[in-house]
Amino acid sequence: MLLNLEPEPAMEAAVKKLKHENELFKAALLAGVKYAEGRGVVEFEPADSASEKLLYIYRLLVHDKVIQPLPEDQVAEKTLRHKLAIWYSKQLPKDHPLLK
Repeated sequence: MLLNLEPEPAMEAAVKKLKHENELFKAALLAGVKYAEGRGVVEFEPADSASEKLLYIYRLLVHDKVIQPLPEDQVAEKTLRHKLAIWYSKQLPKDHPLLK
């Protein structure tokens, strides 16, 4: 039996950018901070970076079964920002300006 010892190519998540994704992410991060602090599980400090908050909020939302987890090899800032933007966009009314 022959084994292929070649490393598999890294799976690059095909992420289709949302319209207004940056604005959606910023709003999602604020909503995520409010959600996490409201649950009483964390108190973010002003010195905490957006990246730290993003990863914590993602892990909390997965833990609470609010969002589906990504495969661990796809957990990167770009994909997490996209995932949070999608999560937040689903909470907005259909006629919200960020969805147009």
